[in-house]
Amino acid sequence: MKMDFKQVVLAASALLITAGAHAVDAAAAKALASKNACLACHAADKKLVGPSYKDVAAKHQGQADAEAKVVARIKSGGSGMYGPVPMPPQPNLKDDELKLLAAWVLAGAPDK
Repeated sequence: MKMDFKQVVLAASALLITAGAHAVDAAAAKALASKNACLACHAADKKLVGPSYKDVAAKHQGQADAEAKVVARIKSGGSGMYGPVPMPPQPNLKDDELKLLAAWVLAGAPDK
């Protein structure tokens, strides 16, 4: 089986994305989301008040700056991207907490 350059790049990208998704400490991220009331409005696989985490992950799939965008959205809040209901800001979260939550969301909010 001969692969062209595009196929090699896509395969390598898939491996990197998958490796990053498995590196997320899901238990710590879920506990942090629970502690900060994220789970009152979001669920992994269905829309509640806000979008599901799987929908957020799908919206940002393939974007090189996805984590930075999600970190910024969590920190500053906002509305309009998924509907009119605003998401409250989380300005008191530390950078490492924001990155953990963003990585977890972009991985589809895995339980394990």
